[in-house]
Amino acid sequence: MCASATDADRWDRRYSAPDLLWGAEPNRRLVDEVGALPPGRALDLGGGEGRNAAWLASRGWDVTIVDFSRVGLDRAGEMARRQGAALTAVHADLADYAPPEDAFDLVLIMYLQVPEQTLARVLHRASRALAPGGTLLLIGHDRENLAHGFGGPQDAAILQSPRQVIDALGTGLQVESAGRIERVVSTADGPRTAIDTLVRARRPPDAERRAPGA
Repeated sequence: MCASATDADRWDRRYSAPDLLWGAEPNRRLVDEVGALPPGRALDLGGGEGRNAAWLASRGWDVTIVDFSRVGLDRAGEMARRQGAALTAVHADLADYAPPEDAFDLVLIMYLQVPEQTLARVLHRASRALAPGGTLLLIGHDRENLAHGFGGPQDAAILQSPRQVIDALGTGLQVESAGRIERVVSTADGPRTAIDTLVRARRPPDAERRAPGA
């Protein structure tokens, strides 16, 4: 997450509810996209309560989770422990956080709701955090969801599109897949369909840095 201290407090309160806000199971599309990757070092940016980070850690990944909610990070650590694993937690606002470069085999950005300029900064730093051969996966609420999908944020300024994400990544990564995907949401009135952005990109194994970091 990236926001003011007030927003961080709000998320602390939301994560303090008795039940997990997003549940304990990992995002199903995440499992499909990265489940076959060999374990290495992973970075989960804006990881919240840690359902995805804990799942990766339980599969042998060395996971660092970053979020501006201390309550969320505490829950993430507890979730990992229940699965017999451990996480490295970093309490930070992604607007300011600069991960170590060339350090991670997998970087996740899952449903990060920030303005386009901030997202571009996060993506640039995330791409530089990838080790040679590393994978970056972004899944987020798509702008098309406002008119043609269900639920999600109703502010177009914090929604995404595949082109926006690809442009922010620049030329240093190879885009393996990019597009809009449908996600079925269970409601009291029956299943509804939400529209998400998905971009998966990889740093070539022999990639060299061409420009200084942000």
